[in-house]
Amino acid sequence: MLGPVRAWHGGREVDLGPRQQRLVLAVLLLRRGHLVTVDEFIDAVWGAQPPAAAVSVLRTYVSRLRKVLEPSRGVGESPKLIVSAANGYLAQVPDEALDLGIFEQQVARAKKLHAMGEVSAAADLLHAALEEWHETPLAGLPGPLAHAERTRLNEKRLSVLEARLDSDVQLGRHDEVIAELRALVEEYPLRERLCQLLMLALYRSGRQAEALACYRRTRRVLVAELGIEPSTPLRQLHERILAADASLNPSAAGRQQEDSPAHTLVPPPPATPVRPAQLPADLPTFTGRISELGQARALLPAHGQPPPAVVIGGMAGIGKTTLAVHWAHEIADQFPDGQLFINLRGFDPANPVMPPGEAVRIFLDSLGVPPQRIPSRLDAQAALYRSLLADRRMLIVLDNARDVEQIRPLLPGATGCLVIITSRNQLTGLIAGHGAHPVTLHQLTPADARALLIRRLGAERVAAQPQAVDEIIERCGRLPLALAIVAARAAIQPRFPLSVIAEDLREDHGSLDAFSSGELNTDVRAVFSWSYEALSAPAARLFRLLGLHPGTDAFSAPGVAALAGLPLRETRGLLGELTRAHLLTESLPGRYTTHDLLRTYAGEQLLADEPPAGREQALERLLSWYLHTVDAAYPLLTPDRARVPSQPVAPGCHPLAFTTQEQAVQWCEMERGNLVAAVHRAAASGRPGDAWRLAAMMWGFFYLGRHLHDWLETSRTALAAARAARDRRGEAWSLGGVADALTQMNRLDEAIEHYQQQMCVYRELADIDGEGRCMVSMGNAYLQGDQLEKAVEYGRRGLAMARIHGCAWGEAIALTNLGDACQRLGRFDEAGDHLEEALVLLRAMGNRWFEGNVLHLLGAIAHRLRRWEDAVERYHQALEAHRDVGNRWGEGHTLGSLGDVQLGAGEHEAARTSWQQALAILTEFEDPHAAKIREGLHDLDRRMSDARPHPYWT
Repeated sequence: MLGPVRAWHGGREVDLGPRQQRLVLAVLLLRRGHLVTVDEFIDAVWGAQPPAAAVSVLRTYVSRLRKVLEPSRGVGESPKLIVSAANGYLAQVPDEALDLGIFEQQVARAKKLHAMGEVSAAADLLHAALEEWHETPLAGLPGPLAHAERTRLNEKRLSVLEARLDSDVQLGRHDEVIAELRALVEEYPLRERLCQLLMLALYRSGRQAEALACYRRTRRVLVAELGIEPSTPLRQLHERILAADASLNPSAAGRQQEDSPAHTLVPPPPATPVRPAQLPADLPTFTGRISELGQARALLPAHGQPPPAVVIGGMAGIGKTTLAVHWAHEIADQFPDGQLFINLRGFDPANPVMPPGEAVRIFLDSLGVPPQRIPSRLDAQAALYRSLLADRRMLIVLDNARDVEQIRPLLPGATGCLVIITSRNQLTGLIAGHGAHPVTLHQLTPADARALLIRRLGAERVAAQPQAVDEIIERCGRLPLALAIVAARAAIQPRFPLSVIAEDLREDHGSLDAFSSGELNTDVRAVFSWSYEALSAPAARLFRLLGLHPGTDAFSAPGVAALAGLPLRETRGLLGELTRAHLLTESLPGRYTTHDLLRTYAGEQLLADEPPAGREQALERLLSWYLHTVDAAYPLLTPDRARVPSQPVAPGCHPLAFTTQEQAVQWCEMERGNLVAAVHRAAASGRPGDAWRLAAMMWGFFYLGRHLHDWLETSRTALAAARAARDRRGEAWSLGGVADALTQMNRLDEAIEHYQQQMCVYRELADIDGEGRCMVSMGNAYLQGDQLEKAVEYGRRGLAMARIHGCAWGEAIALTNLGDACQRLGRFDEAGDHLEEALVLLRAMGNRWFEGNVLHLLGAIAHRLRRWEDAVERYHQALEAHRDVGNRWGEGHTLGSLGDVQLGAGEHEAARTSWQQALAILTEFEDPHAAKIREGLHDLDRRMSDARPHPYWT
């Protein structure tokens, strides 16, 4: 577990199968001895978008794991490792059988020994525990649970490593651990405990100057990255090293004493405590936010102390203050000593940011401290403020905070007080350093957005024009501020139909003019500007360049680096700044999204602040990055297929590279929406070469994923761009893309017409290789249309041309099509010869994708000859190939054929299982064959029901 998931049986390593199957085992082992439900498995393996056949696939994985881990299962009384229980499974595996279990046992024993004062024995156990680690835990496993567990286990290892190093330093091994601590501090610059240990080890080794330099480096990082000063223990150690404190020496390690804080005279609190009640009025039309309110309410225990602080974060206009005030009114009675409220003006158009000293003085005044008794220094003011709240239960709302430094003096030391903070910045330092709990607001749900309009405009008016209301909600991006502005306009003009307002929004789409209220605090453009203007200059440039990004899907850090022409590391830092400012959301690690209205605002700033040449160069870099990254994926998706002619990489652009087909498919799937948008943007921006090349390079991905509408749409856009530019080679490639997509959509007459046009262009270009590829494709179209003699004719002509030019890809595809045509014509021997020859070529190329198709056809021949066992074997081989490359559509068709064979062999239950799995997959793809399989299942159920003995006859 503490590395790639591996297993041994009887001293021999066993094959645990594909990644998702190994993930199923990992989930069982992480929860060993406890039931894991089917739903929990599905969440762990597939996340929020499981396949329709997830339950069947899960059972297949468990069955395979049992076969390799428990080969003697069912023989005698051999113990069972994987047990079915209720709606799930559990693993009965002792801790001693897992490196993770051994690690956890040794760490627990070390803690007990350390508590008993046996530091040396504890250190030895911690050394032994850490030796169980090989590399990244659960390495290579996909899914949200694996990612979360990797993070948890790595954090656990770091904590144990810190404990081990602490013990080593205590035992006088400071010289031995310095090199290791230096490397760790370099790798984890924000972990202050590592810095403390390194400083102490250096100091005890007589290297005081280096220990002080270590502190300075760590402080710089904390201030730059998190905006916070080092923690109290680290600062105190620094002061003691500066003073050459003798108690830090090894001989005095057991006699260390903390310095008592310096005594400061602070004025006593007033005799009669003031009970402030400063909350603004709750919004009477407040609605929705059920999930966020539930999250906030869960932070307040029924009995006991509240958390130190709750940070409500989110983009401008998302409703942070509204939620904070609403929740504060809801819980105010739990804080009998009153409520304090202050607007810190962190993002204010007309006033400067409020200094923390001013905020503290306002609070002291609210608590009844006379002006003459308020100290002059900020630290003394903050100390007095904390003293006044020491024994009180008070609710404090800090609205519109800029950063952690502004807030820190306003945090009470009392455990009975609750602080609610709102900010457009993430305030990571407050969450990491002070234990604050984040509550992040996103767009309203469609239902909440509708409820907001109902509260403001009345249910009757909203119900009268539902389509207009839906459009208003969509145009406002479900942003509360935008919805409020539009609702106010509608309320002022009660006779205006909502369809007129929707039309106004439609006409203003692409700008924020519709959301101008005339007042700074409620004007969307102005509100966004306060966040934008608070950015550093590089982050502001990056934000406006994002207005060029063509897609609406999440964009990746490497793609943004290409857009900006910056190194990836620098780009990540700027993306972090934009994320902390809630101008972006990191939806997945390294992938970012932004609100539609923020994207519009970025586009406005792009036109206003970025020169035309800069915009052109940025778009060129981004399109080049997409083009060359897809080009890197192309040979992995379509091995040995003719490459699309490319262009030089744009300066400042660093495309990605892939080592496996799985990586290439996963990247294309994540970027699909952006890639499609990039084709359209390239065509619209006068870059026809980029448009047709990018569309052509996505051929294999579109085919494999059955993204047929995207395929046809992008190919048509590319074709129009190439024709407008009179680019005949681009026209030929694009005609092929259109025709191939039409073939897969069974629009065969249109497809053949486009192939004929493509053939003419290739002959004009004297491109015999292209002509041969077109010949093979046209033969496939005739094959799909059951024009079998023409399919054979074009297949043979394409095969001859492929052999002349040494095109293995074209030869293999032509042989496959010929084999299919011959088997449909009943010429089984000839078909088998063609398919076996194709199989040899495909395996030599390593093309598992088309290998699966050929194996399916060989299964079909055996099926038609009623050789049941051969057919089942071939179909299972085809399924394995389809699953290896993620060809779900091919898997569905092969499962359907396998069910036909099993039915013919009289294996009714097996046929039912195969058809059910096929139906789930083909329904997912809206494949017309799903109806036939559904009908077959219905007939099978009826036949089996008729075959059962009647209850009265038994």
